[in-house]
Amino acid sequence: MSKRNSQSSKTAARERLRVERERQAKRDKIRRQAIVAGSLVAVLAIAGGIGYAVVQNNKPTYWEGMKDAKVVAPANTTGTKGTTVVIGKDTAKKTLKLYEDPRCPVCAQFEQTVGPTVKKDLDAGKFKIQYIGATFIDNNGSGEGSKNALSALGAALNVSPEAFLEYKTALYSAKWHPEETKDTFKDDAYLIKVANTVSALKSNAKFQDAVKKGTYDAWAMAMSKTFDDNKDEVTGTPSLVMDGKKLTGPDGNVTMTVADFTTAIDAAVKA
Repeated sequence: MSKRNSQSSKTAARERLRVERERQAKRDKIRRQAIVAGSLVAVLAIAGGIGYAVVQNNKPTYWEGMKDAKVVAPANTTGTKGTTVVIGKDTAKKTLKLYEDPRCPVCAQFEQTVGPTVKKDLDAGKFKIQYIGATFIDNNGSGEGSKNALSALGAALNVSPEAFLEYKTALYSAKWHPEETKDTFKDDAYLIKVANTVSALKSNAKFQDAVKKGTYDAWAMAMSKTFDDNKDEVTGTPSLVMDGKKLTGPDGNVTMTVADFTTAIDAAVKA
């Protein structure tokens, strides 16, 4: 082989090597760009996901949104947003304010023990009842049953005051009232099942439709705010107030026996 051919071969080989290196360099550059682009997309996706999660977390919940929603007030109510619920004979001179939370276990105990006497005195015209519904058990972060049950009570009140009282009694009954830790009242089907034990509400399509559609959800939130803003210094349920004074038993707590209730209510009515 001549020196010329040998030299040419070496030159050609070096040229091929140079071209191949340039090609490899370009491929490496493209790969790096792809990696960077992919990483950027991933970062943006993560950032977007975080941003979406933040937005979702900052959105008001359904019930929080109901605080600003238009209120549909049930029939048999008066006052701002229909939050004044007074039941009883017009001839009764005194009004007993009754503060209750639908999920409250002590309210259930009160209703089961003293409730029949309260109803008897109401029917006798000894006093009217002003009902103030609370939802603070839900507000402690343990569900939505108080609000949902309060809305259903609004649907019952829209039927009649009697249906409201009977439904309230049923919800607090030993058979139907759940443990405080169980958010059973959030289930519309359960609320309707209890309502079917009340003659005026049994198979009542209008009532059931209102419960399912949440017709009185905004009203329930407005009523709950009435409890939160009360001027009677009531912070728990059940609470009884007449003429601005809390009615209590000998131990200073709410009257939980018929005897204590009768003693306290008779003194308040005569005052």
